[in-house]
Amino acid sequence: MSESTRKRKGQPALDFKSATLYAVRVVLNSHDTDTLVEALDRRMRDAGTFFEHEPVVIDSTAVEQRLNWSALLQALQSHNLHAVGVVATGDNLEAAQQAGLTVVDLANPVPRPASTPAPDSEVPVVAPPSAGQNKPKQAAPKKPVSGPEASVSPAADDAPGDSPTESLQHTSLPEIAPAAMVINRPLRSGQRIYARNTDLIVIGVVSQGAEVIADGNIHVYGPLRGKAMAGARGDTRARIFTTQLDPELLAIAGVYRVIETRLDDTLKNQPAIIQLDEDDAMHIKALGK
Repeated sequence: MSESTRKRKGQPALDFKSATLYAVRVVLNSHDTDTLVEALDRRMRDAGTFFEHEPVVIDSTAVEQRLNWSALLQALQSHNLHAVGVVATGDNLEAAQQAGLTVVDLANPVPRPASTPAPDSEVPVVAPPSAGQNKPKQAAPKKPVSGPEASVSPAADDAPGDSPTESLQHTSLPEIAPAAMVINRPLRSGQRIYARNTDLIVIGVVSQGAEVIADGNIHVYGPLRGKAMAGARGDTRARIFTTQLDPELLAIAGVYRVIETRLDDTLKNQPAIIQLDEDDAMHIKALGK
């Protein structure tokens, strides 16, 4: 018996562990099979290979009429989209389960806290004390206290203001947001980078066929020639920044635009920002203009 076999002998043959799955949500707004298949073909043709081989959850809560689930699943599979679950009600829920789909609960995306500049009074002091500044006095050693007196009889030198360390211990520090993911290299065709729960910063070119995805904002300091998707978990406030715009596809919170024709000269290969307006329409604007 090998050493590795002996180490595994005490382990169970299988185990259950939690996992987070990223899936594309396919929202149905019609019950007509031909209409759905035509819309699916058009979307996949526009998106190229962006959604290929992605797991999908079918959301039919807006459809009351009964759907042809077998035809719908076949259409998804023809585009290499793999249905892993369904959100449905009424007859469609029962029919979807009979077609082999698992009911899932889609949690609403947790909005990321808005960032605001801290007031001057909260800016930490990082400069060393000046030469003339007095050093803090050291408190005299305390005698150990035992019994009930330890909780009811504070020492005299514990008065407020005498111990900076004591005041710092009672100050609640704010939760630190995750640091942005920084990619300090070019991304070649076929490479995909996903920044979960944070922003993504790429210093270099994002080549055609490469994909950059982030739950927050995306910053590309270099040519953006591939696909960029910000707000991947539904943050409509997310934005895409680049110093040289020439993408294949742009997406924010599921709203995407495939760049099929040449961009306007005021935008192509120019610094730009991409964002959604109040009506979730995508806008591309040249920076500094």
